[in-house]
Amino acid sequence: METGILLDMYRDMVRIRKFECKIVDDCFPKGMLYGNFHTCIGQEGAVVGACYALEERDCLTTTHRGHGHCVAKGMDTSRMMAELFGRETGYCRGRGGSLHVADVSKGILGANGIVGGGIPIATGSALASWINGTDEVTACFFGEGASNEGTFHESVNMAAIWKLPVVYICENNQWAVNTPAEAVLNTSGVAERAAGYGIPGVRVDGNDVEAVYEAVYGAVARARGGGGPSIVELRTFRMRAHNSSDREVRPQELRDAWEEKSPIKRLGDKLLAAGVLKETLDGIHAEADAEMEAAYEFAAASKYPAPETVCESVYKNDNERSVAR
Repeated sequence: METGILLDMYRDMVRIRKFECKIVDDCFPKGMLYGNFHTCIGQEGAVVGACYALEERDCLTTTHRGHGHCVAKGMDTSRMMAELFGRETGYCRGRGGSLHVADVSKGILGANGIVGGGIPIATGSALASWINGTDEVTACFFGEGASNEGTFHESVNMAAIWKLPVVYICENNQWAVNTPAEAVLNTSGVAERAAGYGIPGVRVDGNDVEAVYEAVYGAVARARGGGGPSIVELRTFRMRAHNSSDREVRPQELRDAWEEKSPIKRLGDKLLAAGVLKETLDGIHAEADAEMEAAYEFAAASKYPAPETVCESVYKNDNERSVAR
């Protein structure tokens, strides 16, 4: 892969890491935010590699751990930050928050606070493309825990029968809250489940951003060409506890070992070995720091929604009038 593309991937992985660290290491401990925040810190290779395999017109659904997908597919970090702050300038006017960030104009159909909740939405998006005869592909991100939900099995079965243009991307970070995957899966992973539906299933190293890109790109091309769905399992590891308030129970030595395999460190080392200057990588980190500080300032300076507008943009009837009116 060309160095320029790898640098772009590195930049977006760093931006995702800096965005989430600003939220959970700075803003949340100061009591500036309400609720909890689920980060993908450590999973940036899976996120960026998969999203780079999509085209601008393609759609995606994500999970409760969805900030990274939004950044990787082009959402503005200032408006995202404002949404997490519950401000009017956020993407959902402060009404969605961390678990429901969305931008339909970019094909981002939303994060979802319900485990497995985005899977039927993605399948419905692919069904719409199939009915309309268009060639958008929908990427459906979910965790290994969601593969035990009925929504997963029903959706994959329907997509397989009708050959819908959807790619089911499992970010297997090996822990469902504090439950290890091997305690709830009777297989070595999720990719094996594809065989039950007669569709391809592949597992790759989710911390290798290039391997992720190649695997997802192939599945997207297959779906776009009418070949139907695939399951792509990305084996990775989240470096933080389940959410910003959760207590970490996993052994320190396990987390240390995965820190050494961090996708950012891994790609950074490869770029340095290829002749990229350390100053270049340092500059990327500095730019990301400045971007997130500007995003924070934008969010903190933005207004909260006026109380009387609480029902606006929540639901519209056929006459396009707010139900509350």
